[in-house]
Amino acid sequence: MWKINDKGEKVFSLGKEAWQEAVAVASVCTYFSLDDDDELVSEEERSCYNCRYRRWIPESFVCLK
Repeated sequence: MWKINDKGEKVFSLGKEAWQEAVAVASVCTYFSLDDDDELVSEEERSCYNCRYRRWIPESFVCLK
């Protein structure tokens, strides 16, 4: 589910549309922290897509934790 890019960053390999998978990963993540309201994109609150430690990149996001 994760890959390391050429910068050594942890990238979610399933992209921006893997809604259920992002929820599943966040449900077991000890670092999950909900982002600001204006940054939320998923209807499921606890999702990697709503985490304050994700940074969007063109194909997916980078996890900073």
